[in-house]
Formats: sequence, structure tokens, C-alpha cells
Amino acid sequence: MLTSSLAAESFAILSVQRGKVQPFRGPEEPSAIGKVPADGAVRVHRLGLEGDEQVDLSVHGGPDKAIHHYPHDHYAFWRDSIGAHPLLSDFGAFGENIATEGLTEDMICVGDRWRLGTALVEVSQGRQPCWKLDHRFDGAPVNAGVVRSRRAGWYYRVLEEGEVAAGDRMVLEERPWPEWTVRRVFGLLIAGDHKKDRESLEALGEVATLAAPWIRRRAKLLGLDA
Repeated sequence: MLTSSLAAESFAILSVQRGKVQPFRGPEEPSAIGKVPADGAVRVHRLGLEGDEQVDLSVHGGPDKAIHHYPHDHYAFWRDSIGAHPLLSDFGAFGENIATEGLTEDMICVGDRWRLGTALVEVSQGRQPCWKLDHRFDGAPVNAGVVRSRRAGWYYRVLEEGEVAAGDRMVLEERPWPEWTVRRVFGLLIAGDHKKDRESLEALGEVATLAAPWIRRRAKLLGLDA
């Protein structure tokens, strides 16, 4: 859990990545998961980074999932888990837009507002993994590993547009929901923790900034969507 001292800290942005739509699993299934580091400052718009693309806006991108952040801290874990895959030698292996060290899912809370370069962003949900991670890593069981380890990364919505570049700092400006780390919420909604902790699943309803897809996920797990 975060301590109050985090508000006085800042974290270096190691790299900023963008990707273009291209064939992925054959031409019929394109993807923009292949992100590459950008040179210089990148404009941050309401729907994400200028020049970054998504294929299916029903599951990727959009206001609640404008920017994907994945801790570079986890790369060592993945090397131990699946071996020294070439993707793990650079940034962007998990399709992330933002790479840092020192911030992980047990330190980031849903609803956090961070100054990202000159933009202001808000944590909306954890990243829900899918088959594309396994395919990207040549069949390695990354998807299941993400769920099991809770190393999922998270998404931001953009509250104030601006610019961001590698070398900029991230600073926490507001934390309205300090008990609701991304790791805890991911565990409840994706990793099965709700089965033994319905009380927390019910309490999660207080988090007004949770992204709409995860609001619906919570309702489904509570049996409220009938």
C-alpha cells in the first residue's frame, strides 16, 4: 500500500511508445499492440497519444483506456518465467504506451490523478489481458501469467491534454481512493478473489472513477446485471 510520502516523489518516464495497425495473426486479425519508442515530445489528447492507433475501440482505446502504462519493473519477472524473449530487450513488449520503474500495481490506485509530462491523467482500470499477449510472445503462457501474478498494468483517461516525452517526470496530484490499488481491484474482478471476498466486491461500488467496463464486470460478478 502507498504511503503518504509518495505525493512528494516523482518518477521518471523511461520511454513513450506508439503503434500503428498492422497484420498480427494473419491479415484478417490486425493489431497495434506492437508499440515502438517515440523520439521527442508526443501530444497527449483525450483519446490517447498522437500517432498511436487501435483496431477495435470496443476493447482497446477510447476515453477510459486512452493510455496504457506497464511497469518496466516486471520485465525481469517475465524473463524468469518465459525466458529471454527478444521483445523483453526493449520497451513496449506488452503494448504499453508508458514505461517506468518504481511504480507497480500495488502502489497505484484507481482514481489516482497523475501529472504525466504536462498532461493530467486519471487511473481508470487495470489492463485485462487477452490472447494477443500469448500470440505476441510466440505462444508463451503470458495471459495466464498476468492473471496469476497480477502483473497487469493499468489504463489512464486524459483529464487535461498536454505533452509527454521520455525523461519527463510523473507526479501524483490526487488520491481519492487509497484503499483501492489496481492490484486489489484486478484481483477481485479478473483473478477470482471475489469468490472469497464478496464484501470487498460490494464495497468497490464506492469507487466512482472506475471505468465503465469494470463497473459492468463488478455488476455481473454480483449478479446484478440480470
